[in-house]
Amino acid sequence: MVGPSATEEQAIRLKPALLPALPPLLFLAVFYFHPLLSIFGLGLFPDGTFDTDRLRGLVASDYYLRTLWFTTWQAAASTALTLALATPAAYVFSHYEFPGRRILRTLTGIPFVLPTIVVAAAFRALLGPKGLVNETLMALFTLDAPPIRLDNTIWIILLAHVFYNFTVVLRIVGGFWSKLDPSLVEAARMLGASRLRAFREVTLPLLAPALITSGLLVFIFCFCSFGVILVLGGSRFATLEVAIYRQAVHIFNLPMAAALSLVQILFTFCLMWAYTWLQRRTGHRLRQSARPVARPCACLRERLAVVSQVAVVCVLAGLPLAALVLQSLRTPHGMGADFYETLFTTSESSLFFVPPMAAIGNSVAFATAALALALILGLCAAQALDKSSGRIGALLDPLFMLPLSTSAVTLGFGFIIALDEPPLDLRSSLALVPLAHALVAFPFVVRTILPVMRSIPANLREAAAMLGASPWRVWRLVDLPILGRAVAAAAVFAFTVSLGEFGATVFVARPQTPTMPLAIYRFLGQPGVLNYGQAMAMSSLLMLVTAAGFLVLETFTPREWGEF
Repeated sequence: MVGPSATEEQAIRLKPALLPALPPLLFLAVFYFHPLLSIFGLGLFPDGTFDTDRLRGLVASDYYLRTLWFTTWQAAASTALTLALATPAAYVFSHYEFPGRRILRTLTGIPFVLPTIVVAAAFRALLGPKGLVNETLMALFTLDAPPIRLDNTIWIILLAHVFYNFTVVLRIVGGFWSKLDPSLVEAARMLGASRLRAFREVTLPLLAPALITSGLLVFIFCFCSFGVILVLGGSRFATLEVAIYRQAVHIFNLPMAAALSLVQILFTFCLMWAYTWLQRRTGHRLRQSARPVARPCACLRERLAVVSQVAVVCVLAGLPLAALVLQSLRTPHGMGADFYETLFTTSESSLFFVPPMAAIGNSVAFATAALALALILGLCAAQALDKSSGRIGALLDPLFMLPLSTSAVTLGFGFIIALDEPPLDLRSSLALVPLAHALVAFPFVVRTILPVMRSIPANLREAAAMLGASPWRVWRLVDLPILGRAVAAAAVFAFTVSLGEFGATVFVARPQTPTMPLAIYRFLGQPGVLNYGQAMAMSSLLMLVTAAGFLVLETFTPREWGEF
C-alpha cells in the first residue's frame, strides 16, 4: 500500500494549521473590508450609478484643495521641527552615559502613547488662555489679559505634534546612531577633517536612512492628525481627517465625506507603501561598532551638551503633562481634588445627561470587551502566521496589518455607513464601539504575540505530541506558559489603545454612552471653570492609566534601543 506523498502530507498539515486564520479573516471581511468598500461605493456610486462629480468637485474646490495643502504642509513643518529638535537628543542619548539616561529614554515614550485628546488638553493647560504660562505671566507682570495667544494658531499645533512624535526620531535615529562604528569618524579626523566636515561627509550619509524613515513615519502621523487639530486648531484649521468628520457629523454630507475618505485612503496607502519601501531599501547591514559607543562625558563641552538636551527633553515632554496635572488640582478655592470629586457625582446639568463617572465606566467596559475580542483574534492570527509559510504566510501577514494603515476616522465613518441595515444593523448597538476598538488594536496584538510564538522551539511541541498530548493540550501546556508575558503585554496594549481611542469613537459612540476621550472633548468645548477643571481632571486620569500601561509594556516586552 502506497502512503501519501510528501506534498500531500504537507497539504494535510497545512489545512488544520490555517484554521485559526478563519476567525480574524471573517472579522476583517465584515468590519474592515465591508466598511471600506461601502466608502468606495458611496464615493464613486452615490446614487447607484458611477459618478465622479464629487471627486471632480474636490479637485475644483478651493476649500478642499486648501485643506489638502494645509494637511501636507503642516505635516512637513511638524516633521522638520521634530527632526531638528530630536536629532541632537538622539546623539546625546546614543553617545553618552549619564545618570537617569535609561529612565529618561523610557519616559520620552509616554507622550507618543497618550490619546490625542489628552495631548490637546495638556497643551491647553500649558499654553491656553487659562494655561499655566499665561496665568504665571499675568500674575508676575499684573496683566489684565493673557500675553500669549497660541490657541487656534498653527504654532500650538506644531508644538503638540513635536511633543507627540519626539520619541519616534529619538528612538529610531538614536538606535541607528548607537550602532555606527566610531572608527570611521576617527579615521576622517586623523586625515585632517574638521569635526563638522567629518559629520557632514561620514556620519550624515550613514545616518540618512534612519533620518528619512523616521521623518516619513512622523509625516504620516501628522498627515493623519485628528484630535490635536480638532481641539487646538478650532474652526480655522482642518486636515483631511477633520474635514471628513465635519462633512459626516456636522453637515451630514455623507457622499462628500466618502469622497474625502477616498482621497485620504489613497494618500495613506501611498505614504505607508513609501515607508515600507524605504525600510526595505535602507535595511542594509551596518558596519557596527565593536565596542559600546556610549561613554561618560570627558569634558565640559560634552557635559553641557548632555545637560542642554536633558533640559530640552524635560521641558518638551514633561512640562505639558505637569501643567495638565497642576491645572486639574487648581480650584477657585485653592489647590484640591474638587474637580476629581465632581467626576464621581451625578449632576442634573451634566453635558451628557449622565454623570462623568458614567463615561469612565463606559470606557472601562468598552476597553474590556475590546481587549477580549482583540486578544482572541490576535492569538488566532499569530497562530496561523506561525504555522503558515511561503505564499500563504506572505499573503496573511500584510492582510492582518491592513487596519494599521487606515486612519481611525475612516474606519469609524465606514462603520456608520456600512453597518446600518439588516443583518448588520448595529447603529444603535453598544457593540459598535468595542468592535471598532478591537479593529484598531488587533494589529498591535498580533505584532506583540507573534515574535514570542515564533521563538518557541519546535522540538518542545514535538516531544509533547510524541508523549500523546493532543494539539489543544500541547498549546495549553507548552505554548501558553511561554506566551504568558507577551499575552499580558498585548492585553495591556489593547486595553490602553481602546481607552484612548478617539477618531473612530467620535463616529460610533452613542450620545448617552460617551467614553472618556469624548467626555474630555465635550468639556473642552464648553465654557466655565467647572467644565475646564473636569476636562483637566479626566485627562489626568486617562494620562495616568495610559502611562502606567506603557510602562508595563516596556517591562514585559523590553525592546532593543532603536526598535519602534
